[in-house]
Amino acid sequence: MIREDEVYKIGRLGKPHGVHGEISMQVDDDVFDRVDADCLILMVDGILVPFYMEEYRFRSDTTALIKFEDIDTVERARELTNCDVYFLRSQADSDEGDGYTWAYFTGFDLVDATSGKHVGRIASIDDSTANVLFCLDDGTLIPAAEDLITSIDHDRRQIVMQLPEGLLSLFVHDA
Repeated sequence: MIREDEVYKIGRLGKPHGVHGEISMQVDDDVFDRVDADCLILMVDGILVPFYMEEYRFRSDTTALIKFEDIDTVERARELTNCDVYFLRSQADSDEGDGYTWAYFTGFDLVDATSGKHVGRIASIDDSTANVLFCLDDGTLIPAAEDLITSIDHDRRQIVMQLPEGLLSLFVHDA
């Protein structure tokens, strides 16, 4: 069984395309540019299920058309509409430590390098502007800047950041 901490979200399936089971996908990650993968993980009825791809092609920078194995009709493809699409973290890992997208870090814990305190868990990534933000589970927004990151522990799923002085005091937290 695939666990949620083993994957990260890369997009969402849209409508069927054509009559042979192809389906559109809104892509939030450039994983296809970095890694060759045979399958994608879909959230189906609350369960993470691997679906093997026969082929895929891009219609634009953010939309792909995917043909999954054993999904051969528009009706079968329609059953997958609006499913969230995930990628296995283990397939995205690289020995060099680079090549990760910000979305990969969803679910990581964020620790302040100065105080050593746990700041929060990264719930999502806001990349709608040039300044990418980590959106923590309590609503706190932290700049996702490489020069602020002092270390990343992929096994413990933890990022240590040298946060700008006073940043955390801007957010009011219940004690």
